[in-house]
Amino acid sequence: MRWKPTALGYVRTDVSGLGLLWDQSRIRRLAERLGYDFADMVIYDPKFGRPPLARLRAQATRLDADAVIVPGPEHFEDGRIPGVLVEQMDVITVQSEETYARRTLPPLPEVPPATADEA
Repeated sequence: MRWKPTALGYVRTDVSGLGLLWDQSRIRRLAERLGYDFADMVIYDPKFGRPPLARLRAQATRLDADAVIVPGPEHFEDGRIPGVLVEQMDVITVQSEETYARRTLPPLPEVPPATADEA
């Protein structure tokens, strides 16, 4: 049983460029500050031709990650946070420190209130 939620980092080499190590450092610092157990940094390089989210989603499943931390939405295709990723885990951006949470509170069922006689 884990005592801290697990987070992954995700950066694209074509977006970070020379700032790759800086982006990785900021991701690790934010994970620590938010209380995550930082498990792995997934670095995507488009020159290898794999789908951008393939390794990230596989690692998230394997490690049962609760969140992925990215420098900003520009590290995803079209600069948008993928909905399929948010369905799997929380997505946290470093730059604006926004969280795209996977958990939403389900609507409460309509249950009539209990009376003292029923208790």
